[in-house]
Amino acid sequence: MPNQLTLDLALPPPTYAREDFVVAGGNREALAWIDRWPDWPAPALALSGPTGCGKTHLARIWAARAGAAVVEGKDLEGKSVADLSDMAAASPTIVVEGADHAPERALFHLYNLLRERGGYLLLTSALPPAHWSIALPDLASRLRAAPSVAMAPPDDELLGSIILKQLGDRQLHAGAGVVQYLVSHMERSADSARRVVAALDRRGLVEQREIDRRLAADVLGELSRLSAGPQGER
Repeated sequence: MPNQLTLDLALPPPTYAREDFVVAGGNREALAWIDRWPDWPAPALALSGPTGCGKTHLARIWAARAGAAVVEGKDLEGKSVADLSDMAAASPTIVVEGADHAPERALFHLYNLLRERGGYLLLTSALPPAHWSIALPDLASRLRAAPSVAMAPPDDELLGSIILKQLGDRQLHAGAGVVQYLVSHMERSADSARRVVAALDRRGLVEQREIDRRLAADVLGELSRLSAGPQGER
């Protein structure tokens, strides 16, 4: 079925390559901090911002550069000091995604273990650590001493640039007004832009259609139905 074929390529795995990161005003400072490593003034750096702002992409760029392990904050639940010590010994650079959901004592011990080893910790979260509800004073003081940089959600210019880059990477031509239409109607995130262009590519190929506003509307409608899942079906 054409729709199923579209689904197959509408959801490609993210690459998080450095060359795929589009720089704009809302993320330039954060990128500068990533590039500054290992010349950080503290063993940790906190990246914060709403979903879709690109903090995970930046974190993975740093992870590739620093050879860092990547863990989810919630997955530190139940880890003993010995477990954390093994983790720090295995990788002196670690990314903690959703760090605001990590158990405080585990995050505190991990910070200290990496500091003792001359390692580094990159934390991502929706809000900066200053806005977390931290009950452990020692952890709060450590995080206050670490640089924290906030990222803004993609604006129209950045989102349009991401779409154009994705189209260019696939050697696709979009008709007049397509990019502006997508920017106005799609979910505002870099990952969504990548998925939409992949779906445009596949559906245009399968149905032998040009990438115009009608195809863009069809693809956005399809992706909306897919994201709604069975509950969105009638």
